[in-house]
Amino acid sequence: MIDEGDRVLLVGEGREFFTRAGPGKLSTDKGQIELAGLIGAEPGAVITTHTGAQFVVRIPRPTDFFVHGKRSGAPMLPKDIGLVIAYTGMNHKDDVLDAGTGSGVAAIYFGGIAARVKTYEIRPEFSALALKNIKEAKLENIEAIAGDVLTAEGMYDVIHLDMQIATDHVYFAYDHLRAGGYLACYTPFLEQMGIVVDAAQSRFPEVHTHELIEREMTRSKRGTRPSTSVSHSGYITIARK
Repeated sequence: MIDEGDRVLLVGEGREFFTRAGPGKLSTDKGQIELAGLIGAEPGAVITTHTGAQFVVRIPRPTDFFVHGKRSGAPMLPKDIGLVIAYTGMNHKDDVLDAGTGSGVAAIYFGGIAARVKTYEIRPEFSALALKNIKEAKLENIEAIAGDVLTAEGMYDVIHLDMQIATDHVYFAYDHLRAGGYLACYTPFLEQMGIVVDAAQSRFPEVHTHELIEREMTRSKRGTRPSTSVSHSGYITIARK
């Protein structure tokens, strides 16, 4: 059931609106929606504008925060986040350390899977924005910290780095991973990937780097073909202790 202040997604009439349940109205090209009518609604309920247009109510998932959440920069793409989750075997028992929070998109994905997520962002304004997104995702198992990840304490099952990674960060991760745990590093350039791989190979017995190429298919009356959007995003290095 939706409470006052909760984020909701309204879908219909070829439109999609990321809004909040509570006082006020949402003005759309399909008419106005009384947002108070969302309070107490269940997912799948239908809400109608004053012109009669109908929208289905959805509870936002991490994919929706990737599309609609406020951003401080370019977040990791879902395909890369999925690779991190799959290749580390992230699960409901895990303690996860994340660094380079950005808008909090990766932390939100991780928070829906892992037991606990601690995410560090050295830029206070980015951390504050991420915290708002995390709260709106209603994930209480994520702790967002404005600070340097090298000050983090404790032991973790998965450590994920999406930032300007130096050798010290890789060594720090090794020292703070439990036996059998994984380090996952996202790097947009080959030069930075080389720094990560060289550092990881000096400590970790297993190191692999992946580039995940994604092609969305588009279909029209003329035919079906891959989308012309860029398929490369970055390199992900997975190291196991």
